Amino acid sequence: METIIVQPPGLPGTAGAAGADLVHLGPGDMVEFGRGTPGAPEPFVVLPDPGISRRAGRLEAAEDYWRLSNFSRGATYVVENLEGGGEYITVAPGRLGAPVPFEFSQVVLPGLGKAGGFKVFAPQHAYLDERVAPGSGERTVHPYALDVTAKYFLVLVALCEPRLRGARDGALPGAGDIAERLRPLESCRDLTRSAVNYHIDYLTLAKLRLDVEEECGTEDGAGRTGAKRARLAWVALRFGLVREKHLALLPSRRQTAAVSGGGR
Repeated sequence: METIIVQPPGLPGTAGAAGADLVHLGPGDMVEFGRGTPGAPEPFVVLPDPGISRRAGRLEAAEDYWRLSNFSRGATYVVENLEGGGEYITVAPGRLGAPVPFEFSQVVLPGLGKAGGFKVFAPQHAYLDERVAPGSGERTVHPYALDVTAKYFLVLVALCEPRLRGARDGALPGAGDIAERLRPLESCRDLTRSAVNYHIDYLTLAKLRLDVEEECGTEDGAGRTGAKRARLAWVALRFGLVREKHLALLPSRRQTAAVSGGGR
């Protein structure tokens, strides 16, 4: 089971995009990060800022979270929750194995230029309601573990909204439409079309693990994007990942119309 995905700085694409430069870790796997040394282990996340140590730290994947070790003697690292309203944790110099509970994280290290850093995604976070009786074996982990408080879930609800309201054969909203629909929400004030596409990629390839590239690999960019949205909505509705009750998470249509009108 894949626990975390590490996206090095400057890497184009998304958390779920296929590419050798993305680092995929399962429980017990580790990756170090820093400026790099000739004998650095593989894989290694390179942070080229001269103010960052050659071996700055290490990430370790656990069952449904990850740990951060800070090898620096004087620098504190910050882990930002990209889904939270400014929420973050700090990892003091020399701290080993600090647990990180966030699903979308930005690890920030002080440097001589801009603060260096990289993103970490934990798509296998577990959200279980069932209780396991003693001696009954390992817990059953839901194959589609979604956090209904996350921004990506709002994107999914907005994508599925027409079908949830009964428009079975209607066109699905595009990324720009979804961004506009969610913008009245405080957490989505700065939501952009590219950010929506980012969340759609994350849902499709990391959370639901849909093999859409193989299904629509011969289509052009626009065709692949449309096929990806269609496949994502179909699976989400078929398996009840989004339901009519989730429409309450969206702003009212009147709010959306007011924001859209004000932007013109």
